[in-house]
Amino acid sequence: MGWYRELKETYVIYRERDPAIRTYWDVLLYPCYHALRAHRKANKLWNAGHHWRARAISQRAARKTGIEIHPGATIGKGLFIDHGTGVVIGETTIIGDNCTLYQGVTLGGTGKEQGKRHPTLEDGVMVSAGAKVLGSITIGANSKIGAGSVVLKSVPPNCTVVGVPGRVVRMKNRVVPRDDIDQIHLPDPILQDMKVLERVNTELINRMLAVEEEIRRLEAGGKESAGDERFCESGYLREKKTIKIQPEAEREYEEIDDCVFADYI
Repeated sequence: MGWYRELKETYVIYRERDPAIRTYWDVLLYPCYHALRAHRKANKLWNAGHHWRARAISQRAARKTGIEIHPGATIGKGLFIDHGTGVVIGETTIIGDNCTLYQGVTLGGTGKEQGKRHPTLEDGVMVSAGAKVLGSITIGANSKIGAGSVVLKSVPPNCTVVGVPGRVVRMKNRVVPRDDIDQIHLPDPILQDMKVLERVNTELINRMLAVEEEIRRLEAGGKESAGDERFCESGYLREKKTIKIQPEAEREYEEIDDCVFADYI
């Protein structure tokens, strides 16, 4: 009865994050279900000092499921690993409750450090396909790691991380719903910065051309030029117009170490 109750609880967790599941018995077809059951056994043996037996169980499960979880890893309730192939979870990794991982995710170290050398994922974190979270860093609660990102520094709660290396975009400290598993509509802070730079460059060019025109007019004795104005042929400005460039202090970005935080995404 205990096993069947666990199966039903697992079904509820999977159903929240994967619409493909249809019945309780579909849970048995998910590799993560078997990998996590094996991990619970291996983790008990590991904590009891039976390291070889624990590693044997974890390696057998890795060959069967494609999910490699070190028996020393600490995993909370409600973890869902979708598909699972290629997922690697290191020895000192700590995963909070209700986290979601996708295929190809690595929660690994960065070298030969001793002690805590793998990441900590707080409650409600989602790590998308192919993302790498490396080193003894902390990913704040309810944060989302975009597909293919490489995260090397800690991330505050309620943030989205994209890029290589990972760049953080704050979501105004808004808590991300646990059932929000959108991996596509993520911000691109690099593109946003490039657009701002293009607008600034266009405005500077137009101002320079306006100054040149004024100089020619003064050299000609103050007469108006005969309609030979030139303007920057930017994709943003096909004609002369004024672009309001906000002062740096008023922009929606603030530099914090190597990350760019934005209020809006």
